[in-house]
Amino acid sequence: MDADYLPFLPNPSRPRFVPPPGAVDAHCHVFGPATRFPYAAERKYTPCDAPKETLFALRDFLGFERNVIVQATCHGRDNAALVDALTAAGEQAHGVAAVGPSIGDEDLAVMHRAGVRAVRFNFVRRLVDTTPKEAFVAIAEKVARFGWHVVVYFEAEDLEDLAPFLRRLATTIVVDHMGRPDVSKGVDDTLFRRFVAVLADHDNIWVKVSGAERLTLAGPDYDDVVPFARTLVETFPDRVLWGTDWPHPNMKSHMPDDGALVDLIPRIAVDPANQRALLVDNPMRLYWP
Repeated sequence: MDADYLPFLPNPSRPRFVPPPGAVDAHCHVFGPATRFPYAAERKYTPCDAPKETLFALRDFLGFERNVIVQATCHGRDNAALVDALTAAGEQAHGVAAVGPSIGDEDLAVMHRAGVRAVRFNFVRRLVDTTPKEAFVAIAEKVARFGWHVVVYFEAEDLEDLAPFLRRLATTIVVDHMGRPDVSKGVDDTLFRRFVAVLADHDNIWVKVSGAERLTLAGPDYDDVVPFARTLVETFPDRVLWGTDWPHPNMKSHMPDDGALVDLIPRIAVDPANQRALLVDNPMRLYWP
């Protein structure tokens, strides 16, 4: 792995919060092992191995029953590690793939049978190269035939430029990590209010209230991130998802304790009804319809 890459914590704390039965960790990854699933030549970072066996053990330890495994950029468009993990997990995991414009129906069908239910478009400039928006529109049209949705990852300041593109997608859209707001500016910041307005105007757009460890400036206990996540949960209770983001690729300041991240849930989804929607009803409706 890269010299400055922080490996995940091997022994997270056991969370005090007990997720409701059927809870889903709706954003996590598998990396390698590189000897079997090499990292992409065009990758922007080289992680430590984070194999499916470790992910599944963490799932059980934290009190979850299912995972949504998301293809990360270090594996590029080679979804072999993802498909391998989904096949091993059976109905306990579904996934989000990364594909190119040349993907055909036969390859999509293979991934669908393995449990893939979405495709991810990454617009974070430090992680990917520029791809024309028309290529993404074409991919979205292909995957829509399988009932898949689209996951998008972008920085808050890029939403205005991306909004016309998002309106062209006929599928459900899921935004990663709350659209990456600048938490130093508070929930009344213009960019975050614009994001909330976009969600209010487009009922096909969902959001993951994940990534506290990425967005924080204060560090654990992530007090500066809680108001953003709570605003989204309380405003759009039927369109929010939550995930650990294990094994937390590209973390530079600190490596989070996954047990502590789980203990954030009752701070962002205060009542049991919202907790159940966030962790069970919403991900099941989207990924296990």
